[in-house]
Amino acid sequence: MDNGKCLVSCVKAGLGYDNKAIIENFDFDVYEGDYVCVVGENGSGKSTLIKTILGLIKPVSGQARLHGTLKNGAIGYLPQQTQVQKHFPASVMEVVMSGFLNKVKWKPLFGKAEKKKALKNLDRMEVLSLKNKCYGELSGGQQQRVLLARALCAAEKILVLDEPVTGLDPAAAAAMYAILQDLNNEGMAIVMVTHDLKSIVNRAGKILHISEGGYFYGTVDEYMESGYSKIFV
Repeated sequence: MDNGKCLVSCVKAGLGYDNKAIIENFDFDVYEGDYVCVVGENGSGKSTLIKTILGLIKPVSGQARLHGTLKNGAIGYLPQQTQVQKHFPASVMEVVMSGFLNKVKWKPLFGKAEKKKALKNLDRMEVLSLKNKCYGELSGGQQQRVLLARALCAAEKILVLDEPVTGLDPAAAAAMYAILQDLNNEGMAIVMVTHDLKSIVNRAGKILHISEGGYFYGTVDEYMESGYSKIFV
């Protein structure tokens, strides 16, 4: 039984595009404080799920509901990086401040409160000293910390991450996982798409495995006892 507030709820949802569902009859809930790892084969619908959670697409059938506070973009999102993004010609501070864009649409400029929170999140990610550096000149691990600081500027209760350790060396990946664990321990819900289940299975609380034949959603113990886990054993 989940005791926290339900942040995301899909009920008998068909997730897809152009009235064609990739995932059908999908039931999925994320509560405050959850740590959910999303796994599955390429093309199984993981990206479609993320776009649905972010409110970018609507289900072709059934329902996908976001808690009221999330409907205005209060979801922190860390996407997979492209080569273009890695060399983005902006300062670290500019990148992090862009996390507030959904919250200040009606303001011409960012205010003191936004700048204070941005600096706090950079400090939390241990990259405050890099605030004036060019984002494109940072290492991969530093860039991911900056992007996570940006996501925290948007986040109220939930972070959605798409392969956050891809391309990182083992030390940087371990550091990223430790940061996410600390955030989750403080009450932040984590929904993370990953292929690195063996490294994360002891941290996650729930596993969502999507495949062409259906999906599994349950606790880690339930998942390891299911047929879905065989691909990772």
